[in-house]
Amino acid sequence: MSVENKINNLLINFPLLKKFVKRTYQLAMYSLSPKIKCEGNLQRVTPLDNMEYFFGYYDKSPWDATDRYMLCLRAKNTYKSVAPSEPAEIILIDVKNNNKYEVIGKTNAWNVQQGCMLQWLGPDFKERIIYNDFRDNQYCSVIYNIYTGEEKVISMPVYSVSNDGKFALTLDFSRLHRLRKGYGYSNLPDYTEKEKCPDKTCIWKIDLNTGKIIDLLKYTDFAKFEPRPEMKNAEHKVNHIMINPSGNRFMVLHRWLIGNKKYTRLVTVNTDGTNMYNLNDDDMTSHCYWKNDHEILAFAHKKNEGNGYYLFKDMTTKYKKLWTELKTDGHPSYSPDRKMVVTDTYPDRTRLSSVYCIRGNEIKKIARVYAPFKYDNDVRCDLHPRWNRNGDKICIDAVFEGKRQLYIIEVDLFK
Repeated sequence: MSVENKINNLLINFPLLKKFVKRTYQLAMYSLSPKIKCEGNLQRVTPLDNMEYFFGYYDKSPWDATDRYMLCLRAKNTYKSVAPSEPAEIILIDVKNNNKYEVIGKTNAWNVQQGCMLQWLGPDFKERIIYNDFRDNQYCSVIYNIYTGEEKVISMPVYSVSNDGKFALTLDFSRLHRLRKGYGYSNLPDYTEKEKCPDKTCIWKIDLNTGKIIDLLKYTDFAKFEPRPEMKNAEHKVNHIMINPSGNRFMVLHRWLIGNKKYTRLVTVNTDGTNMYNLNDDDMTSHCYWKNDHEILAFAHKKNEGNGYYLFKDMTTKYKKLWTELKTDGHPSYSPDRKMVVTDTYPDRTRLSSVYCIRGNEIKKIARVYAPFKYDNDVRCDLHPRWNRNGDKICIDAVFEGKRQLYIIEVDLFK
């Protein structure tokens, strides 16, 4: 274990002290290190003006089915608030026409880590988009046809959308905002704030054709499922819902907090709310991705093997540790043909983040980018690498030119 990781583990229960030590250490190391802004073949696709551009999370592709059009958000400022009150604009970029862009909408419900869940809607991924908004004093989601301008409003926001575009799963964005800054929305107060483990719905299922909403699971359902002593008097939340490719199961991170101590387990469930399975309960699971309907790649902790990337087989106790060289958390995803994986890192001691492309056991670093100190902690700019539909390009958000921008990296390393 590196010195940095040992110090991080020692300070994990003292978040304010941890931030101070981290910042002091990085300032010292940056002052002594060579000044690098970026490395790799990065092509910026957004204009370098007085605005900031970003897409959102790593489990969605900004490209349409043809790889011609890309989606992103545009905002005035993304480093003063984790969930700004002013609206962000929705931008459509034509990457085959000199990156010409147009504003096609706006959203009043967004955050700096996951945006507004903006994405192309299946099954065709080329005519309709879906995103979250705040209208008439409530969160909602909007399905918008970019060619006809037709709009359909659903009475709840979405978190994860099925590949066929028929349904979505969602959670309580206000409770999430209070307990995990940068991932929820700040428009409405958390009505469950005084309840540590509410006997209230925490996951809903939305029929995107009819708009019908079904209460799927409660916080108490998770707390009562294979309970642990640490859950007593803890504050519970759920986050990071991801539906598998066929749409019959989903994963979710169940987290409970006692003071500054955080526990996480990876749980999988049928999309009708049945057949819950505790896939990893060794205190820490971070970023995940479905390889297929039955396997999940995750950066996680196993008590006998430590932190790392693991491939878990759903509904079993089987798992395999991968790429032992990669020892730090990142945002992994499989290419469309499932032959490659892309992942990233957080800024290191010199404020540089890396992007790795992996095929089999071969790992190649394809980019490094600098993160200015004003983009740190809750308002940091994670790279969140995502694949295009053809599997030969990767898009990241980065701030090495002073503002959030979208960049494309061509992937031809293994050909």
